[in-house]
Amino acid sequence: MNSSQIQFSDRSSEIDLYQLQQLFDLVAFWAKGRRIEDLSMAIGNSDPVIFVCDGEQLIGFARATSDCIYRATIWDVVVHPDYRDLGLGSKLVETVLSHPRVRWVERVYLMTTHQQGFYEKIGFQPNTTTTMVLYNQTNFASLNIGEVHFPESIEGRKFAI
Repeated sequence: MNSSQIQFSDRSSEIDLYQLQQLFDLVAFWAKGRRIEDLSMAIGNSDPVIFVCDGEQLIGFARATSDCIYRATIWDVVVHPDYRDLGLGSKLVETVLSHPRVRWVERVYLMTTHQQGFYEKIGFQPNTTTTMVLYNQTNFASLNIGEVHFPESIEGRKFAI
């Protein structure tokens, strides 16, 4: 590894989605099997998106979503196993946290299964008050939400009404 070849970038249009898919499959049990089309959509709806390359090889990735004032959430922080213990994970998260869309928000959330200690070193605290989740696999037609109208197309996605 030549540290002069390691580069951080926020130009999400330059991410090699196939390398990202391979990186997720290698290191992230929670992201195995993600489709290229879905990765593209997730990245397109996230800002900031930060990635790290060693030359042409993608070795790290993190993204966030934010309303820029009240809440932000950090997603999908991964570092290739050959590049762990070099501080890249911390630098990825710190880069996301210092981004203008995240820097001033009231609360920054993230979800982790096994890396609590890593995030606590950065300043995150355990949070037991926001533990609810909705797995969006329910037949929402059975819910009593009244009549809802959607446009025919949102960002190229078609909806059957």
